[in-house]
Amino acid sequence: MQSNKISLKQFIQYFKIAVTGKEQNFTSGSIRRAVFMLSIPMILEMLMESIFALVDILYVSKVSVNAVATIGLTESVITLVYAVAIGLSMAATAIVARRVGEKDLKGASNAAVQVIFLGVLVAAVISVIGILYPKEILGLMGGEPDLIAEGYGYTKILLGGNVTIMLLFLINAIFRGAGDASVAMWTLILSNGLNIILDPMFIFGFGPIPAFGVEGAAIATTIGRGTAVIFQLAVLFFGYSKIKVAVKDLVIRVEVMFNLIKVSLGGIGQFLIGTSSWVFLMRIMSEFGSEVLAGYTIAIRVMMFTLMPAWGMSNAAATLVGQNLGAKEPERAELSVWKTGKYSAIFMGLVSIVYLVFAPQIIVLFNATPDVVKYGSLCLRVIAAGYIFYGYAMVVVNAFNGAGDTKTPTYINFVCFWLLQLPFAYVMAITLDFGPVGVFWAITLAEILIAIVSIIWFKKGHWKTVKV
Repeated sequence: MQSNKISLKQFIQYFKIAVTGKEQNFTSGSIRRAVFMLSIPMILEMLMESIFALVDILYVSKVSVNAVATIGLTESVITLVYAVAIGLSMAATAIVARRVGEKDLKGASNAAVQVIFLGVLVAAVISVIGILYPKEILGLMGGEPDLIAEGYGYTKILLGGNVTIMLLFLINAIFRGAGDASVAMWTLILSNGLNIILDPMFIFGFGPIPAFGVEGAAIATTIGRGTAVIFQLAVLFFGYSKIKVAVKDLVIRVEVMFNLIKVSLGGIGQFLIGTSSWVFLMRIMSEFGSEVLAGYTIAIRVMMFTLMPAWGMSNAAATLVGQNLGAKEPERAELSVWKTGKYSAIFMGLVSIVYLVFAPQIIVLFNATPDVVKYGSLCLRVIAAGYIFYGYAMVVVNAFNGAGDTKTPTYINFVCFWLLQLPFAYVMAITLDFGPVGVFWAITLAEILIAIVSIIWFKKGHWKTVKV
């Protein structure tokens, strides 16, 4: 991949190497090749996650508009779980990647064990809240009484079984930090493949399985993720990854755990700011009724499908930064980010054209209700206007995280989401009576600002000196 062009045969050869995980060295040689070898399995991994989200909403949309809105409200709450999981996973990726770059595989394994302990502890607390108060959670989010009656079972199961979400995130982050991106990819293929098969069976009924409706989507998701977690643990314990864990390693190491907590606090804060702003946006959207909320939920799910490849590339950038800093190659780490950011921006630019042209046709595939199509397609078009910025920002922000500098993105998110996005969305949508379009423009403007500020700060280079 040293030349500007590669043949189709070379591409297929590199693709096979990437998905089988045979490439292990990312701290020397061609940067473009390293980006490719890490990005391909990470993109496929993220695509599988977004395919699952689309399939889920496709099946549920055949149940009722309330069922779709229930998923939107529940997932806006469960993003708070994701915030903790992603914050911990950023710390796991940064520390594991740094240890691997330093050739300290034992240290990487110790970090892996501690992050799993932390994940289980946090998930247990969230499970209790989700099992005891699902109706209250939906009510707090603005759900109407009939929506709560139909959908609280979905919320109860998904939050109650959140340990599967937590561990899936964390163990895959361990694999990514080690450069074992293909293992993380196969884990999500298993999880989401099972979900796609089980979804219609539990939603609509199959043989002895009764029709659970929207609740069935949560059952299928939890079974799929739970099976994948068992697979992940088997890989860790039976030595199919660079990171190996034995029973004797299952002890609490206070120093390692506190280091993880210290690094993850910035990441957790970073995503809590982002996801809590998402919760407030969903709360504003609920003021406009279930059909508008359903259109918004469908649009966000569709956008997630195309955000995931960019997220995959940003994960590749985080691993490259961590491993190259560990190997004392900071300039190579920086160059990896600029190259990955360029590829991500190009991809997102192409996607934005598709959304701008075909938004109504895309939304109608999920639901043909006029208001659902109207507001769903409007959401797609407005947010797509900032897609190129979004693609670049994801890579640069995750590069900070890969270096262990989780504080900088936290400050950026605080300013752009809480001080700009939320006030702007409320004033435009409610005070000035622009309606849902005010929320859509608030999302786009915030992402553009994040891209600009992140790039300026990244160029200063302070992230190169962070110790983890």
